[in-house]
Amino acid sequence: MARRLAQALPEGTLVLLTGPMGAGKTTLVKFMAEALGFKGEVTSPTYTLIHEYPTPQGLVVHIDAYRMADQEELYNLGLEDYLPEARLVLIEWGKPEVFPDSLEVHLEPTAHGRSVRLIPHGHAPAIALV
Repeated sequence: MARRLAQALPEGTLVLLTGPMGAGKTTLVKFMAEALGFKGEVTSPTYTLIHEYPTPQGLVVHIDAYRMADQEELYNLGLEDYLPEARLVLIEWGKPEVFPDSLEVHLEPTAHGRSVRLIPHGHAPAIALV
């Protein structure tokens, strides 16, 4: 699923990863970065806030907004500079009301793994992973 999603998303897409703790948000980032050709280690940027993963297809930016009281501060930290340059910007715990033109990937644990819902907001691309 991560490979299909990474390949289907247009360059510069802002992706919000939502769901409860332990739902697989960082794991999804890991497999999406690998699908785009990243060879290093992908870890949660909970304390560093932002990790960058260079891939042959462009930069993957991984942000963890869990500890941010005001997610709009990401704009002051240069989020808008990343969007035209990055292959993907992935924000764990991102709020759609703060990032209105985003694709929300909601992960939910189930008895047999997890379910995934893709929810486009604003001008985000509608993606079907059939």
